[in-house]
Amino acid sequence: MIITIPDIIGMSGVTLVLSAYGLLNLNKMSSDSYVYQLMNLIGSILLLISLCFNFNLSSVMIEVVWITFSVIGIIRVFRSRQLRAEYKDTNIVEFSAAASK
Repeated sequence: MIITIPDIIGMSGVTLVLSAYGLLNLNKMSSDSYVYQLMNLIGSILLLISLCFNFNLSSVMIEVVWITFSVIGIIRVFRSRQLRAEYKDTNIVEFSAAASK
């Protein structure tokens, strides 16, 4: 069996996606982290690239959906961190105003 560059790209993608899933289930990683979401996104993109060389429609469909979910996850992480930062800033201002009274 000859391993080609698309095979290596695909195996790298599988490694990233399965590592993210495994680390999440072992409580070593949170779904609220950019690292988790990026591992899924990059892994799925690599799998999609490998599928361009060895096409399989059902696999392409699942990777497109996985990429979509990963992008949604990245946006969700960004927004939640932005809201936490705004909440923290608001509380600091309110605490400072209350303390000065």
